[in-house]
Amino acid sequence: MTLSATELSAAFTARFGREPAGIWAAPGRVNLIGEHTDYNDGFVLPFAINRSTAVAAAPRRDRTARVYSAFGEGSLVSADLNELSTGSVQGWAAYPLGVLWAFEDRGTGVPGLDLYVDSDVPVGAGLSSSAALECAVAVMANDLSDAGLTGPELAALGQRAENLMVGAPTGIMDQSASLLGEEGHAVFLDCRSREAELVPLDLAGSGLTLLVIDTRVSHEHASGGYASRRASCEQGAKEMGVAALRDLTVKDLAAAAGVLDEETFRRVRHVVTENARVLAAVDILRTDGPGKLGPLLNESHASMRDDFEISCPELDLAVETARRAGALGARMTGGGFGGSAIALVDSTAADAVTAAVSDAFAAAGYAAPAVFTVLPASGAGRVEG
Repeated sequence: MTLSATELSAAFTARFGREPAGIWAAPGRVNLIGEHTDYNDGFVLPFAINRSTAVAAAPRRDRTARVYSAFGEGSLVSADLNELSTGSVQGWAAYPLGVLWAFEDRGTGVPGLDLYVDSDVPVGAGLSSSAALECAVAVMANDLSDAGLTGPELAALGQRAENLMVGAPTGIMDQSASLLGEEGHAVFLDCRSREAELVPLDLAGSGLTLLVIDTRVSHEHASGGYASRRASCEQGAKEMGVAALRDLTVKDLAAAAGVLDEETFRRVRHVVTENARVLAAVDILRTDGPGKLGPLLNESHASMRDDFEISCPELDLAVETARRAGALGARMTGGGFGGSAIALVDSTAADAVTAAVSDAFAAAGYAAPAVFTVLPASGAGRVEG
């Protein structure tokens, strides 16, 4: 978060005229590998990052929820909790109010609330700023309502809010990473069983740096590109006679090529091979450490660019330039159609890779990218109060 806990508390008091009951925060995430596999009941390997969204909150005596965002020039939205329903809230407020609706919809009453939101997770960069907001609100509502819900249960509520209130057909990965992450670890998640396992990801101890290259090309999950890819996957599974693409292996692709049209086959091939890459990445982290992940990152990007077709010129330039400048591996991360790439580099080469990418964007006439490092961080929880 951009404000300290003390500053956020003071900002809440200045806005609402009273002190908050507490402050809660949830991190964004980087998906190390496993893109568009989550809603196909597959495997993912994200990690929570050391950038977060925080909410200061206090209960009210009525059923009104007032949510203020410090993003940009600031915005205050009010809603009656009794009148929340799917589609009743538009814009950024659909994320926090959608979580409160999801609590109410499952029969867990939440009090009226005043909330003040601040964040340093870039919006539209593929680092899951939306899930960070949802999860910060979820842990807050869980505490203030004494609901006693578990991390996986809160993740499901965040996903429900995003699917039904926001209208974005996303899977469970982002919320799971934000809630279940631990410092120095990635979260290996089976999206069918919802079983999660922490896998060591000691970047600093391995002499490595993970660069995030935010292309500044914003994306939106509720847009048609994401939804159409999901529809293709569902169609492919149906035609192959399986419940989800998770049930296909690389050996099944030869048969799939004879059943599916060319585009659907390529969508299916990405998901099937990406699942295999996630499993391989987990094995590598357990045995050899992160320094051996480079080839898998490169293969993943090629698959997203060519088979799933969710990259863009800025992402491709970032990835190609980072590799030429010495990165061990690089790939776009997140839902695609913009957002960020990640580059795994030797820590001594981080500055050179950053400079090379910045120079390449300038030469191409693109807006300057934001390049920064991230580390695996702990998941959502109460910060103060």
